[in-house]
Amino acid sequence: MKIGSLEFKQTPLLLAPMEDVTDPSFRILCKRYGADLMYTEFISADALIRDIEKTKRKLTILPEERPVGIQLYGKDIEPMVEAAKIAEEAQPELIDLNFGCPVKKIATKGAGSGMLKDIPKMVEMTKQVVEAVKLPVTVKTRLGWDENSKVIEEVAERLQDVGIQALTIHGRTRAQMYNGEADWTLIGKVKNNPRIKIPIIGNGDINSPEKAKDYLDKYGVDALMIGRPSIGRPWIFEEVKHYLETGELLPQIKMPEHVDRVVEQLDSAVEWLDERRGILHMRRHLAITFKGLPDFRDLKIAMLRANTLDELKPILAQIKETYKDY
Repeated sequence: MKIGSLEFKQTPLLLAPMEDVTDPSFRILCKRYGADLMYTEFISADALIRDIEKTKRKLTILPEERPVGIQLYGKDIEPMVEAAKIAEEAQPELIDLNFGCPVKKIATKGAGSGMLKDIPKMVEMTKQVVEAVKLPVTVKTRLGWDENSKVIEEVAERLQDVGIQALTIHGRTRAQMYNGEADWTLIGKVKNNPRIKIPIIGNGDINSPEKAKDYLDKYGVDALMIGRPSIGRPWIFEEVKHYLETGELLPQIKMPEHVDRVVEQLDSAVEWLDERRGILHMRRHLAITFKGLPDFRDLKIAMLRANTLDELKPILAQIKETYKDY
């Protein structure tokens, strides 16, 4: 698969852009565990051109995590074009346009998946961004706004015609949010459309190595993008890649190694943000990563209430010892 100057010899695994998740500390770990292409958290075009410091910080790309795409969202064409020019100065490998975020405060204002209600505007915005920057421009979107408007086949052709170099499709409509199962049927139709020449990347519900291979075999996409299943489990990329290459499942890591990897992620988050914000950032991961352990309620509550490393690390050490045979 090729996107601009990027070339992947085997089926690449991509880390999906996720707000409050895919900061550099998390991206570096996903890279270490086999992700081939990372994306930033999605960045508001309006906030970026207003020079808001918190938003500008999201442009940071560290050498050890490359290649990285910067993802932008917005409802108006001119700010998106200006934001793309600013993003280009951060020297990512590509710029990705977010036409898929279903969150109400974004979509109902016409940004993210809200663009699926105005296809001509989506196409014109994409065209102008492509013309404004020298980097490859890609798009991430959904099947459509709702069950009655699954327009992805038309959208794919029109976006390709204005110059995007890859398209990621999440197999749900905006109305579905993240509920129910992702429907990959239309993703497969787009991929197998003889008019489509750009890479098609499938996204949605890839939560195991077996499912990753099954979707690749059934739908023939050029790459797989993994999002929420990587939260609390960044090594899913390693598991999927090993299975795709060998047909064998990696042995499940034991709890001592599991905890060591969580501590590594914690230290990375604290280094990137600071102690307080790093621990807050990690709570989403911590709430998920130990899911399924028996008699875990009290330890989970203590873990999620900890506010300092001095409080949190002994709890993680206790988990490591208590569940050492898991």
